[in-house]
Amino acid sequence: DVLSSDPEIVSGAVVFKGTRVPVSGLFEYLRAGDSLDEFLLDFPTVERPKAEAAISLAGADIETQLRKLAA
Repeated sequence: DVLSSDPEIVSGAVVFKGTRVPVSGLFEYLRAGDSLDEFLLDFPTVERPKAEAAISLAGADIETQLRKLAA
């Protein structure tokens, strides 16, 4: 259990489970060229394994989408 979404927490945004930190924030940091370590320093409630799992999930989703496009 890495991610969660609840209409009562951050308007239903997907967040790291047990926090109010949107997962999109992680990808905004990475897109801006910031490191995972910088993100984790700025959001200490997010545990490294959860952030790494979110990155892996996103990578798997991209792979699935690319396979569909290539088919």
